[in-house]
Amino acid sequence: MKSIFKAGFAAVCLMLSNTVLATDCNSSCQLIQIQAYFSALDKISRKGSSINDIDALASLTHEHVEYIHVAYDANFTKSSWRQAFVQNLERGVYQNTDKNEIRIMNKIFGNNHTAIEYSHGMIQQDGTWQATEPLLVLFAFTDGKISSIKELW
Repeated sequence: MKSIFKAGFAAVCLMLSNTVLATDCNSSCQLIQIQAYFSALDKISRKGSSINDIDALASLTHEHVEYIHVAYDANFTKSSWRQAFVQNLERGVYQNTDKNEIRIMNKIFGNNHTAIEYSHGMIQQDGTWQATEPLLVLFAFTDGKISSIKELW
């Protein structure tokens, strides 16, 4: 009976430690998620994008993510943010090509937060990328996923 109890206790401890590790998101983990976020935004912005592309972006974020854009006084929940993308898609707003690309210019990691300087840009005929103006966004992470996106431009 003691060995069954010990085995059960050990299994519970292992599950708890795996849960903690699964929700820990260090700077490398954060950067991978942010890069995936920008790639998903690029895909949504292209002509011919679909609701599946919008859902792929949403799947990268925490269940309770909020999107805030200070200058535009925007404050979306995951659901209202998704709906805004869908409305733009239905209006035909997304017309970029595969030459349009968002790139990260600089990054600063903090405790469960990452500040990102990024830019939209175009890939030129010679293969170089031409940036537009630099922009700032602050990402927060909860349970190992993006939980807040705060645009500060």
